Amino acid sequence: MKQRRSSASQKRGAKRKKSRVIENPNYVLRLYVTGQTPRSLKSVENLQRLCEKHLPGRFSLEVIDIYQQPALAAEVQIIAAPTLIKAMPLPLRRLVGDFSDAERVVLGLDLKKA
Repeated sequence: MKQRRSSASQKRGAKRKKSRVIENPNYVLRLYVTGQTPRSLKSVENLQRLCEKHLPGRFSLEVIDIYQQPALAAEVQIIAAPTLIKAMPLPLRRLVGDFSDAERVVLGLDLKKA
């Protein structure tokens, strides 16, 4: 016969789970761009500014030119540029655009819940 946990023990279990969550995870971001175009440069600037504001000291941003390294783009199936891939923390996320809509980027990277 299975015993059910009381609500008090369920709450303690929830607290234990919460304490294992990393409060400030480091973000690993990869931005795929197409050369030194104005749109690519604007994307890098917008993303850098957002990360410095919301993730100071907690992110790494790798910019990959798909013209110079097409194999890297093919490996992760990039079909549009600029594309941002949030590799860590999980879940993996993909965002496409110039990242000028700060609210969309913040939500897309899970920096703030909707």
